[in-house]
Amino acid sequence: MSPLTCIIVDDEPLAVRLLESYVGKTPDLQLTASFTDSITAVNAIKELKPDLLFLDIQMPNIDGMELAHSLSEETRVVFTTAFREYAFESYEVNALDFLLKPIRYNKFLAAVEKARKLYAPRTVAQQPNTVFVRVDGEWRNIVIDSIVYVSGMKDYVLFYLDGEKKPLISHLTMKAVEEMLPSDRFLRVHRSYIIAVDKIAKVDRNDCIYIGDEIIHIPDGYLQAFRQFLSTRTIDKK
Repeated sequence: MSPLTCIIVDDEPLAVRLLESYVGKTPDLQLTASFTDSITAVNAIKELKPDLLFLDIQMPNIDGMELAHSLSEETRVVFTTAFREYAFESYEVNALDFLLKPIRYNKFLAAVEKARKLYAPRTVAQQPNTVFVRVDGEWRNIVIDSIVYVSGMKDYVLFYLDGEKKPLISHLTMKAVEEMLPSDRFLRVHRSYIIAVDKIAKVDRNDCIYIGDEIIHIPDGYLQAFRQFLSTRTIDKK
């Protein structure tokens, strides 16, 4: 099963650090981003679409309940709060769990386990070796291993393939492509780029990825997830 992605939103820095430490020691749980400001968090959550959102309720500007009501069903919420009276209200937004502060690791782990069971059916089907993409009115059968990277351009996506000078252009969304490609082999590193991780040539000190003929600078919203991926592939013994 691919790692569950998560975002933490809490206006208390100490609470954020505690949850970050819990995520860090929990297998198959990947932290995408953390926020202490709910307004800043809103757009990032909608763009990154994490599997899990650890969300405080009482916050300035936009409180947790209001934020949760604005989310799509793709992201499941685990509320984290010091106030037990919000427990009933949390069910109105189909919250996955309700963790009362101070949060113990065993309670946190139980919430993650609920999420694992919820998302487990996604991994049952065997992943195909090819995908069909409509190009110029025809269905092209693309070998997944031949994809170097995919870029978005308005309502179209461009598939850059090994051995092909020109990309294949299809009327698709980046979201559709992201869901179509295996998450253990492809990573979204930018609003407009999905890359084959095994095709990366190098990553420079400015967080730029060199892949194919392209240089892609990773924006802040995707940087933490990429660095976490990079740490799983890095040999750096001093």
